[in-house]
Amino acid sequence: MSRPLPKAGRYALRAASLAIALGVWQLLTSLDVDLWLRFSQFPTVTDVASAFADRLSGPDYWTDLTDSLTRILTGFLLAAVLGVATGVLIARSRLAEDLLGPVLEVVRPIPAIALVPVAILLFPSNEQGIVFITFTAAFFPVLVSTRHAVRALAPVWEEAVLTMGGGRWRILASVVLPGALPGIFGGLSVGIGVSWICVISAEMISGQYGVGYRTWQDYTVVDYAGVFVGMVTIGVLGWVTSTAVELLGRRLTRWLPRTSYVGGRTLRRARDASAAVPVSPRTKEGIPHDQLV
Repeated sequence: MSRPLPKAGRYALRAASLAIALGVWQLLTSLDVDLWLRFSQFPTVTDVASAFADRLSGPDYWTDLTDSLTRILTGFLLAAVLGVATGVLIARSRLAEDLLGPVLEVVRPIPAIALVPVAILLFPSNEQGIVFITFTAAFFPVLVSTRHAVRALAPVWEEAVLTMGGGRWRILASVVLPGALPGIFGGLSVGIGVSWICVISAEMISGQYGVGYRTWQDYTVVDYAGVFVGMVTIGVLGWVTSTAVELLGRRLTRWLPRTSYVGGRTLRRARDASAAVPVSPRTKEGIPHDQLV
């Protein structure tokens, strides 16, 4: 079994994989390779980098960035609060499940981007409509993950709180929300990614500013380097926001036991655990206490 890489080595490996991907892109586009995929139509890495530098020096790029971040954060935060609250309510109340469940299950399969015409008709401004699309995209992943996480909680925890005299709100604060946090943050991680997909699409259709709007405008004027600038910006923003949600989730659930996915570390933990098992003086093998004679 291979030994795990140190943290610096892992970061170096990730940087190398990104550099290799960029190198392959540069090679295929600079040589105008046209086998089955038409790389001759793509801008090179240097073209995209030059366009990126030009955009960074102008005010429009930062205006678009600010608008997209404002829309995504507003819609996502609303979805996080309402999605968690609705998920807990449906999981804990049969009446709420009967009243809200059928409506939500009918609306949930509809893609959020398909609600753009509804948003245009419903809201007085495009800005509010885009926030609504972003909210809808993140709401259902958070709702479903929260509902499943709450229903998966062991009943013995709630019974213990009741035995000690705790009420409904004490159960909610001490058992339901802390116990469901891993599932909630799983839904939040999915929701932030889906929100970026939908907010960019909504900006392309009905936006006036934003990264999606600018990317579509670059495509209409055949500025392919500008299109890739928008794509890279979207990718970086999505990665940063997803990482922020993941780090917040780890911070709030740091009390949970964690096992590393690296085989060597897991093996050492298993050995440490087996070392705590008592050893029989007759066989010198680890056996549980209840089997000792």
